[in-house]
Amino acid sequence: MASLKLLLSQARRHCLTKHPSHFHSPLSHSLISHNRSFSSSQSNPPTTPFESIPIDPVSYPVKPNAPPPPEPQPSSDAQSLTQPPPTPADVPEQPRAWTREDIRYVKDAPSITPVSYPVRVAPLPDDNAGQAKNEELEKERKRIEAEDQIRKKIIKATEDEKMKVPFPLLIKPKQKEKPPLYDLTEAIRQVKANAKAKFDETVEAHVRLGIDSKRTELAVRGTVILPHGAPKAVSVAVFAEGTEAEEAKAAGADIVGGKELIEEIASGNNKLKVDKCFSTPGMAPHLGKIAQYLRKRRLMPDKKLGTLTSDIAGQLKELRQGRIEFKMESKSILHVGVGKVSYKEESLRENIGAFMNAVLQAKPAGLKKTSKYAGYVLSVHICSTIGPGVPVSIQSLSKAADNYKKAHLV
Repeated sequence: MASLKLLLSQARRHCLTKHPSHFHSPLSHSLISHNRSFSSSQSNPPTTPFESIPIDPVSYPVKPNAPPPPEPQPSSDAQSLTQPPPTPADVPEQPRAWTREDIRYVKDAPSITPVSYPVRVAPLPDDNAGQAKNEELEKERKRIEAEDQIRKKIIKATEDEKMKVPFPLLIKPKQKEKPPLYDLTEAIRQVKANAKAKFDETVEAHVRLGIDSKRTELAVRGTVILPHGAPKAVSVAVFAEGTEAEEAKAAGADIVGGKELIEEIASGNNKLKVDKCFSTPGMAPHLGKIAQYLRKRRLMPDKKLGTLTSDIAGQLKELRQGRIEFKMESKSILHVGVGKVSYKEESLRENIGAFMNAVLQAKPAGLKKTSKYAGYVLSVHICSTIGPGVPVSIQSLSKAADNYKKAHLV
């Protein structure tokens, strides 16, 4: 009830201080309705909101203060912990001991008296104990000396092995001993002795030249008539017309033809299986159609080789007598057949002499002419078809070439 009265008094004060137009606030409406309901419940007549309501004051008894709890008596340890630490001013200053570092920087420093300790003398060992110890030391010394000797022996053995077999071991390859050079006559005998085939083998000559094969202007090529015939029968085709064709047939040409023969070869109807091809100068322009075919088979007529000539009969006659051609290959080597194993030694010697004379005559003009063979002919080997090569001395070959020149050309 007292709280309700307090609430109403506060509402009344609010209404008196504010304008009546502010009574529409939700708080005022709630207070009025609450007042009305409260007044209607009593028998008293309703009152206006501006009527004062007496408020009885409420007093509460004063609450006595609780007595403070008794303070416990602190122990000596607890008291020392609770007390604040003493300040540096409260602590009495104690004298500090001087150190050597401090004394170094003090002018009038007190002198430090050295401390001397009594000399301690070790007791002498017993005689038996000392003798036993000396024996142990002697044994240890002998053992160490024995190990040192063994170690020195091992080191010396390893050093000897290193001197005998150095590491890394470099094994030099064995160089092939150059076979001795044979005289031409002795070389021919060796070739005949090594020819053991069932057929009549061809004696071949291989000449290694000291010329760069890339320099085409220094290429070596030529022809030579062997005095004792060529080792192989040669089949011949001649490109000629008219009277020249008839002369070629009379001289023993195997195939003779003109433009018709060239057309057959170009069309592929005639494969021209021959060893040599000759042509007259008049038929040379027509050989352009089959030039590639002839060059692949090394049959192209050439003026340097004597196969492009107007004297077909004379060239065929020389060919039948034993004319051969030689030409330097890509590795600067000449390969020719100079006879058969069945030939006599003297015949083979003359054929080889004729060939070497032709090689000298074909020497390029660009080479230094210090001597006949120096820088030009490096080595010469002769062999049979399936036999080993036999090196021939240049001196014996030079003699054979000079003998052939005196006998047949002078």
